[in-house]
Amino acid sequence: MLGPRPLAARKGRGAVSNLQGRYEVNGREEFDDGWERDEEGAASIRTVVTDEVAKSILSRNSSPDVPFNVSLNPYRGCEHGCIYCFARPSHSYLGLSPGLDFESRLFAKVNAAELLRRELAKPGYVPEHIAIGVNTDAYQPCERELRLTRAVLEVLKECQHPVGLITKSSLIERDIDLIAPMAEKSQACAAITLTTLDPAISRTLEPRAAAPARRLRTIRTLTEAGIPVSVSVAPIIPFVTEPEIERILEAAHDAGAIGAHYTVLRLPWEVNPLFQEWLQAHFPDRAQRVMNRIRDLRGGKDYDSDFSKRMQGEGIWSDLIRQRFTKAVDRLGMGEFRGRFGRLDGSQFRKPLVVPPAPGKGAARTNGQLDLF
Repeated sequence: MLGPRPLAARKGRGAVSNLQGRYEVNGREEFDDGWERDEEGAASIRTVVTDEVAKSILSRNSSPDVPFNVSLNPYRGCEHGCIYCFARPSHSYLGLSPGLDFESRLFAKVNAAELLRRELAKPGYVPEHIAIGVNTDAYQPCERELRLTRAVLEVLKECQHPVGLITKSSLIERDIDLIAPMAEKSQACAAITLTTLDPAISRTLEPRAAAPARRLRTIRTLTEAGIPVSVSVAPIIPFVTEPEIERILEAAHDAGAIGAHYTVLRLPWEVNPLFQEWLQAHFPDRAQRVMNRIRDLRGGKDYDSDFSKRMQGEGIWSDLIRQRFTKAVDRLGMGEFRGRFGRLDGSQFRKPLVVPPAPGKGAARTNGQLDLF
């Protein structure tokens, strides 16, 4: 029967559809034209990574609810495919979908380390801890070959610049040889995101990220290497991951985490319809109940971007989550690592030893051409 193609979960992908971005002028809809299709082939979407020569590498914010002012993201898009990712709407700026495009059409900032060197070498640069992996995971699968995050860490280590890393990937263990010596000087810390302990939920919620048990092993490995590790219980999704709050904290504590923080689910822009599609595909029995509780947390709306409410929500259910989380953290003795970024030491910072020339500068002399000025 001809008609709109029904939405169905795709193996290894978080988004159910390639929902168009909010800036696109023409609407589109998948349509079944009656031709027989290979369902297995249709479900398989190949990941494509495109090199990007970025113009800048450090992002600055003044958000009062974020514990850092400067961040660095070596990649656009993220193959982990977490359906809840607040960065998904950023793909709309590229004319791509925040849905399947976000997790399959990636961009690698191949000149990230070079840009960072030039930034740190500026005469007026003042060292301030840099958070890596905030918008998209800096240790997603393509980092294994591209090694952009490692190149950035090499620059920061050389300059003794403070850094905080957040990831849900075990690949961070590869860079212990860089991070551990920095941590010994109070110049590095790490946070591992642990949303659920249930591998079945994790496979649909964040399909290409490390399994929960593997993340716990990563916490232990980093801790044993002398790196202070906190656990990010984010996001908390009512009736999906919310029942596990205490168990997640206990497991992280047993693995060596010394701090913890959380956020409740955020649904900005296209994340809202994408998440609701995911709910219908994977939890149709509780989809309406989940959305009703989310609206209870958001003053009756699907999302409220107010700085004082967006991370933890508001109302009685927000208070209940906060109390549960705080009591568990205090009981486990994990409250001492609050303000983790503020404890990093930037006093030993030194300028990079090698600074590549800015594009265009010096090229004329190299080619034997006179400089106009």
